[in-house]
Amino acid sequence: MQGVILENISTPEDLKRLPESDLPELALELRHFIVDTLATHPGHLASSLGTVELAIALHYVFNTPDDKIIWDVGHQAYAHKILTGRRDQFQTIRTYGGISGFPRMDESPYDAFGTGHSSTSVSAALGMATASKLQGDISRQHIAVIGDGSMTGGEAFEALNNAGVSKANILVILNDNGISIDKAVGGLSRYLVKITASPKYNRFKERVWRSVGGDEKETRSKNFFSKSLASMKTLLLGGPNLFESLGFRYFGPVDGHDVRHLVEVLSQLKNLNGPKILHIITKKGKGMELAERNPVVYHAPGRFDAETGEQIRKPEGDQPLRYQDVFGHTIVELAESNPRIVGITPAMPTGCSLNLMMEKMPDRAFDVGIAEQHAVTFSAGLAAQGMIPFCNIYSSFMQRAYDQVIHDVALQNLHVVFCLDRAGIVGEDGATHHGAFDIAFFRPIPNLTICAPMDEHELRDMMYTAQQDGMGAVVIRYPRGLSVHADWKNEMKPIPVGKGRCIRNGKDVALLTIGHVGNQAVAAAETLASEGIEVGVYDMRFVKPLDTDLLNEIASNYKAVVTVEDGCLQGGFGSAVLEYYQQRHHEEISMPIPVVSRLGIPDYFVSHGSVPRLQSECGYDAAAIAQNVRKLVKQLSL
Repeated sequence: MQGVILENISTPEDLKRLPESDLPELALELRHFIVDTLATHPGHLASSLGTVELAIALHYVFNTPDDKIIWDVGHQAYAHKILTGRRDQFQTIRTYGGISGFPRMDESPYDAFGTGHSSTSVSAALGMATASKLQGDISRQHIAVIGDGSMTGGEAFEALNNAGVSKANILVILNDNGISIDKAVGGLSRYLVKITASPKYNRFKERVWRSVGGDEKETRSKNFFSKSLASMKTLLLGGPNLFESLGFRYFGPVDGHDVRHLVEVLSQLKNLNGPKILHIITKKGKGMELAERNPVVYHAPGRFDAETGEQIRKPEGDQPLRYQDVFGHTIVELAESNPRIVGITPAMPTGCSLNLMMEKMPDRAFDVGIAEQHAVTFSAGLAAQGMIPFCNIYSSFMQRAYDQVIHDVALQNLHVVFCLDRAGIVGEDGATHHGAFDIAFFRPIPNLTICAPMDEHELRDMMYTAQQDGMGAVVIRYPRGLSVHADWKNEMKPIPVGKGRCIRNGKDVALLTIGHVGNQAVAAAETLASEGIEVGVYDMRFVKPLDTDLLNEIASNYKAVVTVEDGCLQGGFGSAVLEYYQQRHHEEISMPIPVVSRLGIPDYFVSHGSVPRLQSECGYDAAAIAQNVRKLVKQLSL
């Protein structure tokens, strides 16, 4: 439903025409609109409920889009999208052809910077502020809205370190809600609690804010804030403020749900030059009782009842587990029999199901915060002392730790098992989250074994194999979503490293697959068989090392090969097959090599939508595989 105030707001200019007294009611209407829409059009709920008042205040005070707002990660930006011309499109969010769930520069001029991964906002805002200064525009404002969870990312601190001495006109808004997706962890979280919980400082701070007003607002802001508040922070908190030590002027903490007070504070800070931090306290899931009580579940709850907040669950029955849950149960099972196994994740224990191990073995499972680089090198340190770390990182987030995999793990040939959740097309989160590139960027690295399971039984067997002595660094990639079999808990056994398997014999065309997408190839083969076209299906299981004996056998028996992968075509599994066949042909000119057709993610950033729809667009679902085979059969007169 749209309230009477919200229905008249299409742009921030409409918002600015409202009296301040209407802003609290607008916040209520906006919150109801988000809840009502996401109840049937799932998205990131709790994060955006927590920033409703902030989004209103920012667009009320600042001159957007000329002033630049960068929303870190971006799943806290739904209210921002609604207020900036996308209210009528909001029900299309995260659907194929609809608006993105994250800010995108090509979607709106109000989306100053594309975000999806965390901890980038301060760097981007500093770059924009520096550009404005070089271009002679000293009036433009640059605001980075970053959560306390994202602030644990190393890039955020790199940017703060640089920005603090830059004298750039930048405002960092620290949205402190004690949680990112899971509960915030680490020293920074404890430090922010110390600030927000200090009764002496907060009493003094409230007196300061109440003192500022009337005709002398600007003068009091500059003099009283800078002289009194800064010195009292140091005195009452028992040492210099972390952010001020980096060169920022620190303000707060203030109530992030008091929209009129936020407008007042932002109006004051707008007139202060240089790097500033405003620390606001918000409640993730604000305004929806169940989301406030359980923000982890309601981060992205799927469909729910808009009135009660209760999730609408699919009927339970015999169905496969999600791959992430197979991982979670299996690592517990392995760790119970192997005391050297430990689990590591960067801020995603619930998302990857490492929380199951954290509950049963809290001393052997570690959430290191949003810090992928640290997660990898921390794992390397554990491995250097004889432990066997299973480091679980989403495929697209692993991009952030590439150097650490090379320098700290592979170069030293350490035994670290990387479990890449969300590999391949992930669906509605879109381009920032698709795990498209991991095969291609890991293939060139020496001392890595790279594999992918076709089903949950293979995932368990690969995890069992990976923990054995002498394995070195192992990468296991698997997709988001359900696995294959309802009876998921097979008795684990070792898999011969670098060996694939024949799923179905054929005669003219061979389908070579890697990972879960092999199930699409089986479906395609069954369809083709009904048409009289017999194709072989081979689950290669390993990208590195390739099963060259099996590739040689296939080359001897088939005139054409179709490779299928849920990853980018450039440098991926299909490229590895092509490279091998070409090299063998060069070395042994008499060796027959088949025609090779490759299916996978094309050379562009795939947008958002359902996984089946996107795989169809990319041309490697069952229907596309079958059509590709028909085309080959016709061309080669097979």
